[in-house]
Amino acid sequence: MKSYYKELHFEIPERRAFINITGQVEECLAESGIKEGLLLCNAMHITASVFINDDESGLHSDFEIWLEKLAPHLPVSQYAHNGYEDNADAHLKRQIMGREVVVAVTSGRLHFGTWEQIFYGEFDGNRKKRVLVKIIGE
Repeated sequence: MKSYYKELHFEIPERRAFINITGQVEECLAESGIKEGLLLCNAMHITASVFINDDESGLHSDFEIWLEKLAPHLPVSQYAHNGYEDNADAHLKRQIMGREVVVAVTSGRLHFGTWEQIFYGEFDGNRKKRVLVKIIGE
């Protein structure tokens, strides 16, 4: 069994964004040489997310609106967490959107359903963050 890992680095200038990272993850898979196995992709920061969904701008706008209704950024005083930072909402948004995804690798490709893509979700930008790609298999 082989094992591969790589860290992807992001510094998003906006507070929030959804970035399609499927291509970068596919590059990792190609570098690994693994043809059959499992791929784990997870955000290495507690205010960021990795998730699978459709790459459709209307859906991403819906996510943004829905998340802001569930965990509004303002007023920051509504959160007990906000002492020296103003990112309590980002922690909650990450919890909703998820920490990681696992994707089967079949014949050297990500074994996706129709329209599935991997996204990095940023909820407290303007600083460096990492995403781990870990692949195991043959």
